[in-house]
Amino acid sequence: MSNSLADLLANKDFDEPDEMRAIKQFVQQNYQVDVEVQLHDKQLIITTPSAALANTLRLKLPELRKAAATDKRIVLRIR
Repeated sequence: MSNSLADLLANKDFDEPDEMRAIKQFVQQNYQVDVEVQLHDKQLIITTPSAALANTLRLKLPELRKAAATDKRIVLRIR
């Protein structure tokens, strides 16, 4: 029994995970900057527009982990 692409996509959940949303909100509220967040099995990858923001967030990793309520490894990248 084959399903059409429309049937498969209709059942797909496209909502953003809570961890990603929490990190984006934390950065937006504190630094007024939009960041990209990717969720993988064991890590969260945060891509920032500048090295200065990446270094600032590196110092705030415990706060970020607490805001996201996660124990995953957080990786910071510069765009």
